[in-house]
Formats: sequence, structure tokens, C-alpha cells
Amino acid sequence: MVCMGNICRSPMAEGMLRQAVLDAGLDRHVEVDSAGTHAYHIGSAPDPRAQQAIRQRGIDISQLRGRKVADEDFERFDYILVMDGDNYDKLIKRAPARHHGKIRRLLSFSRKYPNLDVVDPYYGGPQGFEENLDMIADAVQGLIREITGESQVKMRSGN
Repeated sequence: MVCMGNICRSPMAEGMLRQAVLDAGLDRHVEVDSAGTHAYHIGSAPDPRAQQAIRQRGIDISQLRGRKVADEDFERFDYILVMDGDNYDKLIKRAPARHHGKIRRLLSFSRKYPNLDVVDPYYGGPQGFEENLDMIADAVQGLIREITGESQVKMRSGN
């Protein structure tokens, strides 16, 4: 899961996907992580508003820490899911061409919000975080459907 600073959207998406993977019984096979395209918040906890919004949905992301996308991530992960077009463009420019197919918008898995951006809620109020979580939740369910229904997906055994 990738956004700009890795303190709002991508850690919320990481938390939601981790929970969905656990609920689907895939936690021994699927590795979930998040990162940012910028180094603004390396080592920082998720934004308190993000933590509060997702905590109200029963998920704790307080232990996560911001990091920047590493070159190794392109090799390590089967899916690199971005929150918006700007971050998509940044990763496509950075990634080796052989990994471009892994980079997709998270909402490409959504039924309700297909191919839209998960807009950065950082400069807004609590409602933006709630809207993000609704969008992320829908997309995560679509991603779980793809993972469980597609035999060629390479499952990870947790490195």
C-alpha cells in the first residue's frame, strides 16, 4: 500500500488489508506492508486522525511507522497498490519495466469507487478519513476476492 507520506492513507489501507487477510485465513500466506513515495515522515507513527478513524472500525495501526518505498519492494511484492494517480506515476517512473504490472491503483479493486483516487485527507477534517476508509474497505474486499480466486497469485510464506 503506497501513498505520499505513509502516515494517513497507506497505513489505514495496510491495517484494513491485514485484518481482511486474517479474517480470510490467509495470514500465513500474504505479507502486507505500506510505504510512501516521499521521505517526509520516515519513522513516524500514523497521523492521530487516521489512528482514531480506523480504531473506530476495530483496527489498531498505532505500531506502524512511516517508511519510503525501497527498490527491493518492486521485487518483494506481487501487488504494489497506490492511493492516487500522482503516486502511481512516481512509481511507474521509478520501477523497472518488468514490475510495472504490479503497480495498480488500490481502487481498481473497488466495486463502488472503481479507478478513483483515495484523496489525501491530511489537510482536511475527520470526514475525509472516514470517506477514505469506506473506499479502502470496498477495495480491500475486491483484492481479497482476487487473491482467493486467482490461482496464479504467488502467496508469500512470510519473510
